Amino acid sequence: MSEDLSDDELLALFAKEESKHYAFNLIVRKYQRRLYSSVRRMITDPDETKDVLQNIFIKAWQGLDKFRADAQLFSWLYRIAHNESITHLNKMKRGLFTSDAMVVDRLTTTLDSSEHFSGDLIQKKLQHAVMRLPTKQRAVFNMKYFEEMKYEEMSRVTGTSVGALKASYHIATKKIEEWLTQADQTN
Repeated sequence: MSEDLSDDELLALFAKEESKHYAFNLIVRKYQRRLYSSVRRMITDPDETKDVLQNIFIKAWQGLDKFRADAQLFSWLYRIAHNESITHLNKMKRGLFTSDAMVVDRLTTTLDSSEHFSGDLIQKKLQHAVMRLPTKQRAVFNMKYFEEMKYEEMSRVTGTSVGALKASYHIATKKIEEWLTQADQTN
């Protein structure tokens, strides 16, 4: 049902007090799987990903009345997801994990032990390399490589210039290539 309605139709339903909750449930159903996948690539732990996803939809509920329809609804939700993922990772660094290396170890351990990861060895090596990237480079790489976003949309999501995003993606791919080459040489 939610896939049948356009974003404009969903927003029109949301604008009416009597159908606000119904419309929001349709929005959640329409976009939760895509948002979960993108957050999961950043967070890796399925329980933490669900917590972040819940925060995303809480913020969406709180801000949807102010949503400007000049942007796509998914882009707006994705921006919230991006910001919530970064916030969660920053909290991890400030919390129990005092360094980037400890956060990477935690994220890759979660990835290794997850029954939700169904990739082969090559995909697992790629994910390990991606997890080693600094948070912002990882986000840019995930958006471009996995989500196949255009740089202009990425710019709207992150508030970063297209040129800076292209540079980040280039640097990220070089680092991943180096790490994958090193991993192959040690095996």
